[in-house]
Amino acid sequence: MTTPDIAARRALVACAALVVGTLTLTACGGDASADDNGKAGTSSAKTSTAKIVISAKDGSTSASINATGVKVSDGKLTDVKMTVSGTGRTVPGAISADGSSWKPKQQLERGTKYEIDATAKDGDGRTAAANSIFTTVTSAGSFIGTYTPDNGTTVGVGMPVSFTFDKSITDKKAVQAHITVNSSSGQQVAGHWFGDRRLDFRPQDYWKAGSKVTMKIDLDGVEGAKGVYGVQKKTVSFTVGRSQVSTVDVHTQTMTVVRDGRTIKTVPISAGSPQHTTYNGQMVISEKFVQTRMNGSTVGFGGEYDIADVPHAMRLTSSGTFIHGNYWYNKGNPPFGREGTSHGCVGLADVQGAQGATSAKWFYDNSLVGDVVVVKNSPDTTVAPDNGLNGWNMSWSAWTAGSAA
Repeated sequence: MTTPDIAARRALVACAALVVGTLTLTACGGDASADDNGKAGTSSAKTSTAKIVISAKDGSTSASINATGVKVSDGKLTDVKMTVSGTGRTVPGAISADGSSWKPKQQLERGTKYEIDATAKDGDGRTAAANSIFTTVTSAGSFIGTYTPDNGTTVGVGMPVSFTFDKSITDKKAVQAHITVNSSSGQQVAGHWFGDRRLDFRPQDYWKAGSKVTMKIDLDGVEGAKGVYGVQKKTVSFTVGRSQVSTVDVHTQTMTVVRDGRTIKTVPISAGSPQHTTYNGQMVISEKFVQTRMNGSTVGFGGEYDIADVPHAMRLTSSGTFIHGNYWYNKGNPPFGREGTSHGCVGLADVQGAQGATSAKWFYDNSLVGDVVVVKNSPDTTVAPDNGLNGWNMSWSAWTAGSAA
């Protein structure tokens, strides 16, 4: 039997335990605090209102190599660190003057894993943090367009804008819609697809001399084919120089150079032989070389010729047609300009070593990439529009019919 004193003590212990348990539950809940009057109330602790957004989501595997960056709202960034994952190599970057954004100083690499850690503070000095580990789009999952002309160049009136993509494009409309080409002359510019990897742009007639052409490339993230995305985002501008169009007459073996509507020079030439005729048509100078090697085996002529130092060479077609200096013509041949003796190129009188005041040197020095050379009266066919930068050999209706816009 329990005595009254023992029972009372047990009751007091039980009550004490109940009070302790109640206090423990209150402390663990963390939902209340005491104010100055000892009364329970809502906690005064608040989280930062700064909200950090990293454009490349954590775990993503196809992040942009151009647009990846950090932004914050309701606060200012205080520190951003970007590294190549697993290497510790830091990617340089800068926080904007107003503290609202950060971006890397260089284009990111494709198929590379990166880490970003960012911190910011709101107006009350409270800190917020965010991080992301992601991988940029891979080479296999992206496409790039190699284009001409380059930014800041001055070109001839016949120079088209030409893209060659490293992957086949199936959504041509989407890709073309994200490349715009405009001229200060106000000329209408249209695109034309040659197959599924090449896209050229030109106006109906040659560019107006002195105009400025601006190309905006906004392909970053554009799906050009299933699972294959663009990675380029930039603006390119070039200037159109004076107008120069030179006409090669195979019948008379002469070339007449017309600049800004005025004939400035007529020179003898040596076009293709009867066995290896020169293409007719409008051809655009796409490359210039003071000297270059020409080997017939690279263009289907076997070992018929291999000249290591062809002077003043300017490319007219991708298949190997050049207008170039010829220092070997007079060896056993009639005077220069009497007959065609080449394998399809247009030759100009020159000397070995690319020195001296020759017709070839004069024409080389007075020509721009993008100048037009027109060949007429040859027994050959007209050059194909996609053999070099020679889309001028298509009518405007045929050109615009090849647009995906």
